[in-house]
Formats: sequence, C-alpha cells, structure tokens
Amino acid sequence: MRIKLFFIGLLFLASSQIFAQNSKEVLFTIEDKPYYSDEFIRIYKKNLDLVKDDSQKDLNQYLELFLGYKLKVNKAYKLGLHLNSKYQNELSSYRNQLSKNYMNDSKVTSQLIEEAYSRNLKEIRASHILISVDESVKGADTLAFYNRALEIKKRIEKGEAFEEVAQKESQDPSVRENKGDLGYFTVFRMVYPFESAAYKTPVGKISNPVRTRFGYHLIKVTDKRDNRGEITVAHIMLMKPEENTPEAISKVKQTIDEIYAKIQQGENFEALAGQFSDDKSSAAKGGQLQRFGSGQLSSEEFETVAFGLKEKGEISKPFETQFGWHIVKLIEKHPIQSIEQMKNELENKIKRDERSMIITTSLAQKLKAKYSFETLAKEYKNVEKIVNDNIYSQTWEIPAEKENIKGDIAIIDKTKKLPTPSFVNYINSQQKNKLTTKPIKKLVAELFENWKNEQLITYYNENLENEFPEFKHIMDEYRDGLLLFDLMEKEIWNKSKSDTIGLKDFYNVHMDNYKWKKRYDVDILSSTDDKVIEAAKKYLEKGKSLDYIKEKLNKEGKIVVMVKSGLYEEDYDVLKKMSNLQQGINPVTKDGSYNFLVRINKIKQPEVKTIDECKSKLINDYQQYLEATWVDNLKKEFTYKVNQEVFEKIKAQLIK
Repeated sequence: MRIKLFFIGLLFLASSQIFAQNSKEVLFTIEDKPYYSDEFIRIYKKNLDLVKDDSQKDLNQYLELFLGYKLKVNKAYKLGLHLNSKYQNELSSYRNQLSKNYMNDSKVTSQLIEEAYSRNLKEIRASHILISVDESVKGADTLAFYNRALEIKKRIEKGEAFEEVAQKESQDPSVRENKGDLGYFTVFRMVYPFESAAYKTPVGKISNPVRTRFGYHLIKVTDKRDNRGEITVAHIMLMKPEENTPEAISKVKQTIDEIYAKIQQGENFEALAGQFSDDKSSAAKGGQLQRFGSGQLSSEEFETVAFGLKEKGEISKPFETQFGWHIVKLIEKHPIQSIEQMKNELENKIKRDERSMIITTSLAQKLKAKYSFETLAKEYKNVEKIVNDNIYSQTWEIPAEKENIKGDIAIIDKTKKLPTPSFVNYINSQQKNKLTTKPIKKLVAELFENWKNEQLITYYNENLENEFPEFKHIMDEYRDGLLLFDLMEKEIWNKSKSDTIGLKDFYNVHMDNYKWKKRYDVDILSSTDDKVIEAAKKYLEKGKSLDYIKEKLNKEGKIVVMVKSGLYEEDYDVLKKMSNLQQGINPVTKDGSYNFLVRINKIKQPEVKTIDECKSKLINDYQQYLEATWVDNLKKEFTYKVNQEVFEKIKAQLIK
C-alpha cells in the first residue's frame, strides 16, 4: 500500500490548495469521452514546481504526458481493473484516511494541540496500580471498583509502601517485574485519561482513581524532567555475525575494539565509518543518522548512550545492542521545536488518539446546526414499544414480526432518509456494551442521540466531494492513479519480470550496457603511520600472512594498521585514486592522513555481465523500454482527438 501511495504521489502530488476555476472546455476526447481544460490547467499548475528543468514545463510535452495518462486509465477500465475488489477496498480505505482531515472541529483541535505541546515539554516518571474493569461497565456499576481503588490509596497514605501494595493489588501483569514503575513517558505515550491525570499530579503525590478503558488506576508521579528533545549522532556499526559462534562473535568484537583504539589514537571518525561500518545507509555520510528523540529508535541501549553524550564531538566507548556493536559520536542536540513547527505532527497524533472522540463530539454538535434533522414520531414510538428489559441482560432480540419497524425514522437535510431498521439494528448492536440507563424510554432516547450523531457525521462524510472541491480533485486523481498502478503492475512490471524470452532478447541487443569494469581481487592495508605501512609492505614482500602482519604491528592494544580484502571494480574507493595498478604489491599511496598499501592477487579484465549479475538493472531498463513504446500502442488502440483551438487558448493563458 505504501508503494502505491508513493507511486501515485509522483504522478499527481495531492495538494489542498484550491486553484481558481478556469472556464471548462473540452480539451480532448478518448472514445468520445470528454476531458476538460480546467483539469489540465489545475494539474499542470500543481506540478509546475516539481519538474526538474524548464524543458519539462513545455506545454506541448505536458499535453502528451496528460493524454498518455488518460489513455492508460482508459485501458485500465477496458480491462475491468476498476471492478477488482482489492482496488475498490484500497480506494475506500484511502478515502476514509483522507476524509479524516475534514472530520474535525478546528477550535477544539487547536485547544488539544496547545495542551499536547505544553505536556510535550516535560517527561514524567510514574508508577501505577490497576484495578481492572471491563470497558462496558459504566455508571453506578463501577462504584465498587472505584471504592476499592480508593481504599488502596488510603492504605498507602497511612504508610504502606506503594511498590509493595502494587505487587499485591495491581492487576497489571507487568507489576511482577517493574513493581508498577512505568519509567519515563511524555505526551501520547499513555491513554489520554491516564496521561492527563499523570500531568496534573504533583511529584511525590498519588492521584485519585482514574478511569481508562482498562479500569481504575492509582498513579504515583515520582519525577518530572524537561523533555530531552532530539539528537543527531553518527555511528560505526558492526553487525552481529550470521554464524553465532564464539569465534565469529569474538572476531567482530575485536574489530570494533580496534576501530575504537584507532579513534583514540586520533584517526578520523568519519573516515573509519566510511571504511568499516556495516550500516551502509549512513557509512557514506560518515556514519551520520537522521535526528531522533526518545523512544523513536528500536534500541533503548542505543538511545541511552547517545543521549548520555554531553559535548559535540564526544565519542562513546564500544557498546552492544540487539543489532551488533556500535561506537557513537555526538553531532548536535536539538531542543524542543516551537508549537508552530510541531503543529502538523501533533494534530496527526491527536487524530489517532482518544482525544479524537472529543473532536468528533464537537463536530456532531456543529452538524446539528448545519443540517436539518427531522424525527418521524410514529416510527420512533414504534421502536420504543419493542425494546424491553431483556436489553439489560444482553438477551433482547429484534421481533420476528417487523411490521411496526419498517419505513423511515428520520430525514437529514430533507434529502437523506434513514430507515427505521437501521436504528433498531444499532440498538441491538449496543447490547454488548452492557447498557445500564433506565427506564427504557430514557435508554432509547440516549441511544437515538448517539445514533443521530453517527448518521450526521456519515452524511457529512458522504458529501465531502460536494462540500470541498479540493477533496473531489484529490479523490479523482487517486482513483485514476490507483488504477494506473494496477495497470502498470499487470502490463509492465510483472511482464518485465516474467517475460524471460523478451528480457533475454533485450539483453542480447543491449549487452554492451552491462559490463564489468576492470576488477581487482585485492588486500588493502591502511595506516596513518608512514613507518608502519612500510613495515607492512616488507612483511608482505616476505610472504607473511595478513594475520601475521596485524599481530606483529598492532601491539599493546594499539591498532596501527587495518586490512580490508575483496573483489572490487577499478573505481572503488581508494583504488580509483591509484594509477598503474599491477598484480602483486603496489607502491604505497597517500590520501589525506592515510597511507594505503594495495596487494593485487588477481586482475579481471572488463567483460560482459551475465544476466544474473545484472538482472536488477536489466529488468529496470526493460521496464522503461516497455513503457516507452506503450503509449504509442495505446494511441493505435483508442480513438482520440485533441481540440487544438482550446489548447492554444490554454497556452496563451498559462504563458502570460
């Protein structure tokens, strides 16, 4: 799903900006279906800043791209891809996700953003005792659980140790290990009611019983500290060996210790990261990682060491995580951002949090003012009559005789009729929540109000395309883009992988594009000490092994020479800086503060790669070839006609 979103985003990046509506004229037709000028202009403007150079802004070329895009979409419909249930489900899922941006109350949302930001400035350490209560238990039925929690609080206030009471009374399974201690957390890490109580409780105090969906909690706040913010570090990582033997583990541990020794001797951290780090995504950048905050990495050990560094440039000792061994260098610490900078991030988290219910309730109240809602009294009374006391024991059933529960029970905005059975089914579904409101009439009224809120929000959601033009544009573009993704997968991507004959024919024609450069099977020795590298050269000339050389030169815990071996092309790293490389031991080469000694064991001349050796690039090139000829074939398959007069008007308008 993420790949599809990325692909569609590249086609037509969704934007919330509303462009002025242009006059709507037919720009071209495909199989007599019209496509209008306003859509072309809107999408051209939206993508104008994304193009790489001025040639891609050429309107004639853009028309060809737009026409090709619509031809592909027509092909998708012709193949019936829009009928695929997977496609329909993904389109529905995307609409549900997109609609969340419109299903809120901006004033309430702003208040929640301000509250979340204020809390985010602090990290809280707290312990808790949980008295489990089923989420469906409400009202007076929760009193016994509340009183039990209150009695426990009184025991602690009289002198019993919180930790001891937690181990005896708490129904949180983790209490056996942590004695109720939850460690440090900040905003969004706990359920909202728990979070609110924790932030409002002073250090050293215990909250009153707090109800969450898990039950009642007693929360003891043990510390509050400033949020540590975010941090940028670089690291050198050696992965744990695939062969989990003592010998293999010892070898990796020895190597990380050798690297650390070289750092302590003054060698450049970034250069060593580039040479030895197994994290290839960061090695080329001197080991630098993207900035992160507490809890954002999957290794608590790594975060603890990283945040423990105080000064820029400070370097940790080697340490182990579940991934391997690391050495970390502090690049920069970043304080908490301003509320303006964090606004979008906080809003997105609020929409995924229990806070969203506050927004939903507020939205429903606004929609009651926006839309008329007419309740049909006769049908409502009929529903009241069929609900009985069995509902309190979850045994109520919808009557088999449904004569009195047919028709419509309400009308929204004088247009959408709400069937009576819809409300009856809603009542039936709510039994699982162990309803307690009495008498029956009051319960039905309560349920009807909740159902009414849901129906108003549903009606609003269903009409977002009419309420917001930009929502309609985004959905139209995603609908076509999703179809095009499925079409590309069927016609191009899968074909390029499965069409072995076509792929081989393409390879035979273009094999000159798939060649190895000259390659060297080499041992590369490096050192910052001129005398050491010369000594290493003499040992090599005497036929000594690499292990022998390291043992002789790396003494008393001081690493003065490192070795790297493998088969590399001529433009690899330090090799590309050397000239006249010959088989055997080559002259020492200096690059910056490093001396490099290269022994070439074997030279492999340029040769054509086998299909297996270049398969990834070959398939990619074959895909591009298939796509390049695709639109020409579609133009032959479909009848299309461009209105040049309208297109000239568009050019005149956009060139101004």
